[in-house]
Amino acid sequence: MYVTTTHAEGVGFRSQRGPVLIALMLSTGLVAIDATIVATAVPSIVHDIGGFTSFPWLFSAYLLAQAVSVPVYAKLSDTIGRKPIMLIGIGLFLLGSILCGVAWSMPVLIAFRVVQGLGAGAVQPMAITIAGDIYTLAERAKVQGYLASVWAVSSVVGPTLGGVFAALGIWRGIFLVNIPLCLVAGWMLVRSFHENVERVKHRVDYLGAGLLTAALTLLILGALEGGQAWAWNSAISIAVFAGGAVLFAAFILGERRAAEPVLPPWVVSRRLLATTALISFGVGAVMLGLTSYVPTFLEGALSTSPILAGLALAALTIGWPISASQSGRLYLRIGFRNTALIGITITVIGTAVLAFTATTPNVLLTAGSCFIVGLGLGLVATPTLIAAQTSVEWNERGVVTGTNLFARSIGSSIGVAVFGAIANAVYAGTPHGETDPHTVVAASASVFLAVTVVAALTVVAVIGMPAARNIKQVPAAAQANPRG
Repeated sequence: MYVTTTHAEGVGFRSQRGPVLIALMLSTGLVAIDATIVATAVPSIVHDIGGFTSFPWLFSAYLLAQAVSVPVYAKLSDTIGRKPIMLIGIGLFLLGSILCGVAWSMPVLIAFRVVQGLGAGAVQPMAITIAGDIYTLAERAKVQGYLASVWAVSSVVGPTLGGVFAALGIWRGIFLVNIPLCLVAGWMLVRSFHENVERVKHRVDYLGAGLLTAALTLLILGALEGGQAWAWNSAISIAVFAGGAVLFAAFILGERRAAEPVLPPWVVSRRLLATTALISFGVGAVMLGLTSYVPTFLEGALSTSPILAGLALAALTIGWPISASQSGRLYLRIGFRNTALIGITITVIGTAVLAFTATTPNVLLTAGSCFIVGLGLGLVATPTLIAAQTSVEWNERGVVTGTNLFARSIGSSIGVAVFGAIANAVYAGTPHGETDPHTVVAASASVFLAVTVVAALTVVAVIGMPAARNIKQVPAAAQANPRG
């Protein structure tokens, strides 16, 4: 792919690349709104179609489909270009949204969420990859701030819409609202972004993708259903975990032999890429742990409205873009690792405050804790992703970006499964525990404590990053033509 962008164009909606930036923001908005709108409406969904103990699967199934598809999309994007993959993702997300809007039971809704996840697996990484293609190192933090601001807006719009739909008893609207958004995003991308790709025939590692999907499905199944559908030490529980481990081992062995592996070994053999992937895993687990349980915590413990609970969670994704947009000034001055260390320290403080104050529920305190966590995550996720992108050429950037977001999705899906198992273990000890405020508080406090532990462990990965202040920069100029 060849480019003709210049460094003097600037970053903004009125620049030459402005229409592309708008298209990327609209596309990112699809995933961002879905992330916040669904969490807020969970109590209403469960009340209508049942399946309270299964509701973590609404997130895990979606995230699992997103995670395992990201490497495949990343490989294809380095082959046929970013634009076709983005449009495929938007189409699948549209189809999944329509199907979710007509779901009649929790198992069916979970199945349709898989379709949505397959779409999200293309949309989010392609938006970030395209931004990495057409903007320079100095510009990328500001661009990531623009993209992160979409999450900030969505964190207000999503919970508000979710709360309104839930209050009106029409939770299906949280999925159907995606229809016009998908159509506008697709139209903007077709209209504004054009690329010239030198097509080369490649072999997609479908076997590797299948093995990874099966392995992660069994591991997440074991985590969510253990202690619920079967005892932790039962034969079926052991068999599920053992099967997942065997399939994962087969996946690793298969990747070493695959002509073009879905997850190339060089991605994890380079210290910078390996540590940033581990950091992304931790970010995903922390993010989804709070996103999945903060609304349920406030609604169950304080009987707050879905709208208010959602707005408290919105503080998380308001803090993120504020720090992400300013992270460039830090990492250009003190380096990527030091910037991430500041961010992860703030994150640990925020999650610890939330965990240790959960026994005395308070909406403002919860919102404040979420805001602090968001500030921290913005200084972790953005610099580490940009460091990884900057260290490789264009033909590797799709795989590197995909691997980083793949790790985040895996962290989210495994994290929410483990947190769900922790919460379900607490609920199981009390009849109708999900409706008892004291039990909800106990379960939520346990989850928030586990989130704090994950954040603390992520510090180790950040320390393991290369200490060099300046990562080798591969020029961004001329990798994509926003106008054709």
